[in-house]
Amino acid sequence: MNVGILYSRIRKDEKLLLETLRDRGHEVTKIDVRRQRFDLTDSPAAVAGVDVLVDRCLATSRSVHLTQFAEAYGVPVVNSAETATVCANKVRNSLALSAAGVPTPTTEVAFTTDTALEIVESFGYPCVLKPVVGSWGRLMAKLDSRSAAEAVLEHKETLGHYEHKVFYIQEFVDKPGRDIRVVAVDGEPVGAMTRTSDHWLTNAAQGAETAAFELDDEARRLVARASEAVGGGLLGVDLMEVGGPGSGAYTVHEVNHTVEFKALNEAVDVDVPGRVVDWLEVRFGDRVVA
Repeated sequence: MNVGILYSRIRKDEKLLLETLRDRGHEVTKIDVRRQRFDLTDSPAAVAGVDVLVDRCLATSRSVHLTQFAEAYGVPVVNSAETATVCANKVRNSLALSAAGVPTPTTEVAFTTDTALEIVESFGYPCVLKPVVGSWGRLMAKLDSRSAAEAVLEHKETLGHYEHKVFYIQEFVDKPGRDIRVVAVDGEPVGAMTRTSDHWLTNAAQGAETAAFELDDEARRLVARASEAVGGGLLGVDLMEVGGPGSGAYTVHEVNHTVEFKALNEAVDVDVPGRVVDWLEVRFGDRVVA
């Protein structure tokens, strides 16, 4: 195959993927999206002859629009525009999970600080305020008191961007100091790890410690359902254990569409980029351009 990699920066994740693709004998076309022009009808020359595009852009705004252009050009893209649009926005993400019957934290949204404060008070303390668009645990706030809530809400109101006028509020899930990241391809887990931290945020990007995690049947079922809910593809599904370690009870708080996997690759005895390429070969191998 000729696999096009859409990127704005080559990180370790992309290096692992590129190395595996080349070792398998696939042609790779690296496409720096910062240097491309996207016409409404004709694809950039860099896309010519590509069998599948893999979106590895850091910026959510680029991901959402690039996937739409790819599909307009008739080129398969991982992940699809539908999946990118749902996963890039926490409101859409939560609505999709809820509609599919996937357990997810209680969530409410408001558009004014007064109504947001009403939600916070009804949830009780602590609860969590998240940006509608964002990753790596940035701009998230754990609200421990009314005074803290008033201050954070006021700050968001003055930030200016319209997305900060959408107040996305979730119950605080008392997880056991860790959450679970699963990388999956069309709902089939590639590998899973725990991310453990003394801080309430347990993102690997925030310095959490990682360790391999063995998924039970319930976790696998939820990963498959969550994947289907957002449109499938190469995803990172994040779960929290709601009854303590080993309880077998989970809530899915997010599905990520441009998932990073370098930390997982180091934590598990699985060749994660190899499994991803296996999936690409099966899913898109029959589209090879002669």
